[in-house]
Amino acid sequence: MAEQARSLEDLKSAMKQADAPVAATPEEEVLAEPKIDEHGRAYATGKRKNAIARVWIKPGAGKIVVNGREEEVYFARPVLRMILAQPFEAAERVNQYDVYATVTGGGLSGQAGAVRHGISKALTYYEPALRGVLKAGGFLTRDSRVVERKKYGKKKARRSFQFSKR
Repeated sequence: MAEQARSLEDLKSAMKQADAPVAATPEEEVLAEPKIDEHGRAYATGKRKNAIARVWIKPGAGKIVVNGREEEVYFARPVLRMILAQPFEAAERVNQYDVYATVTGGGLSGQAGAVRHGISKALTYYEPALRGVLKAGGFLTRDSRVVERKKYGKKKARRSFQFSKR
């Protein structure tokens, strides 16, 4: 396996060609167990700001459905669609997985970030070997920045009321 596997079929054929089994370290044995349900999907939850995304991935043609609508319809801005594609590009798995996601809360930007986080986690559940690549890209870290709450005695979170001399 000198060259990198491009698809699941390449990976399967490379595994069959291996002559002698290589002893895996205890850490690799833990990572090697994929979490796939009875329908052949991997599930993960992604979060960003106030948005929560439930994401299912399975092998397919790269179709992304969010809340029952196509990716181009739900996320009309190209920047948001680019955010969804980042984990697949980093893992070199473009157009190999179908994604079905339901998102609630937040705005479109937060929802796109939540779906990206969910896709990244689901990819690691489906193919545990991708964890290192996705973690290095920062896709598995939950962006914990949220809107600061309004405090009493203030107009907004930090803005004071306008001072009046008289």
